[in-house]
Amino acid sequence: MSSPPGTPINSDRRQPVTSSNFELLAWLFMRWSGALLLVLIFVHLFVNLVLGDGIQQIDFAFVAGKWANPFWQWFDLTMLWLAMLHGTNGLRVIINDYADTAQTRLMLKTVLVTCSATILVLGTLIIFTFDPCPIGASTEALPEWCPDGPETSGQ
Repeated sequence: MSSPPGTPINSDRRQPVTSSNFELLAWLFMRWSGALLLVLIFVHLFVNLVLGDGIQQIDFAFVAGKWANPFWQWFDLTMLWLAMLHGTNGLRVIINDYADTAQTRLMLKTVLVTCSATILVLGTLIIFTFDPCPIGASTEALPEWCPDGPETSGQ
């Protein structure tokens, strides 16, 4: 199958180069999401490791306390979505560059999108349905504001 005269050809694949803006938008997304991820990750590391007691403070109660505030839920959700979409787009480009056949590219991209969508859905559900006061948890692990937490149970 030949392309119309004057159509640029991608020499590696012998396929016509499309005039879609998708690749440009994907390229721009990678730059902007990468810059925003740097900011989000450094804020995340600063809040979780530098403020307070460092790594020793990170436990169930710490996460429960953070996610009791909607700001931190949305902050972590934004970081999750940007990181997953950024990584998925990067792997999509690698698949396009190194997969030999169209069938292999389709199969790998299907696996990639399925895994990424699953992680995004599960991560979003966990962030917004997280229960900081689960029934039957040990009182030492519960935050102090839980009805059965350390301060209310007399320990």
